Amino acid sequence: MIGVIVAVPLLIGFVLWAFTWPNARSSPHDLPVGVAGPAQATAPAVEGLAAQGDAFDVREYPDEDAARRAIEERDIYGAFVFSGEGPPQVLTAGAGGASVSQLLVGVAEAQAPEGASVTVTDVVPAPDGDPRGTVFGTSLLPLVIAGIATGALIAVTGLRGGRALVGLVGAAALAGVMATVIGHDWLEVLAGDWWQVAGVLGLLVLAGGATVAGFAALLGQAGIGVGAVLLMLLGNPWSGATSAPEMLPEPVGALGQWLPTGAGASLLRSVAFFDGNGGGLPLAVLVGWALLGTAAILWGGRRRSRPAEDKGNAGERAQVAAGQG
Repeated sequence: MIGVIVAVPLLIGFVLWAFTWPNARSSPHDLPVGVAGPAQATAPAVEGLAAQGDAFDVREYPDEDAARRAIEERDIYGAFVFSGEGPPQVLTAGAGGASVSQLLVGVAEAQAPEGASVTVTDVVPAPDGDPRGTVFGTSLLPLVIAGIATGALIAVTGLRGGRALVGLVGAAALAGVMATVIGHDWLEVLAGDWWQVAGVLGLLVLAGGATVAGFAALLGQAGIGVGAVLLMLLGNPWSGATSAPEMLPEPVGALGQWLPTGAGASLLRSVAFFDGNGGGLPLAVLVGWALLGTAAILWGGRRRSRPAEDKGNAGERAQVAAGQG
């Protein structure tokens, strides 16, 4: 009884910390932004941004076109373009995170002369069905749950080896297709190539399912809980899906990108809105989790089958010995 009384508040405290702390302490940390224009015009802006400590990672570009390309290639989240006197033009990417776009506009307005208006151009806008990116941020949670459920079912039903892999891949593929039909075709909150989006969503479920089933193969039923903690309790709030990884407190913003949920969010954003630009690392992370989980499933299945084989061989030897006696 005492264990329950102590464990429940600790669990609640951990869950509240994991989900609320990153959002409560949201602020930019080395957020990549660009400054474009003649050196004389951009120098004050560069100095002003640098004076804000580690809030911004300032990158300079010769002109507006170069800054636009950098945004489209996901090198930066936005840029301040100076053409001479007056406030800068702000280039944003709504599809890269509405909160980041609002932050950049706020910075430009704060530095603009009193009464001057700031021109804002959305280089990569969010889809009409999800202008603030709210649905994008929340749509990943069902896929994370699907991955956890898939891995847990494989572990509980005792599927091993090839049967476990077929179950994982099949469930992930169908989940990816279903999620794409809903998000891409019905709600119209996802853009990009249909099959590429479906592949990303399916890979997220596959990586999550393989992670849970892999931990279960190594640790038993407790492994399901370990996988759920990594994917949902830590992975979801640390993913940066509702804002950007650089807007989360350090070091969880960076750590979250090495977990399946964070990598899946970044890869989906790249494929759906930026023609795949910036998706190399998150793709490698997802594939890595899927491969490691698969290896654990296969190794765990072989380890569990050995005692049964040894018992069978021992029984055969006993029967032979009895017959000889």
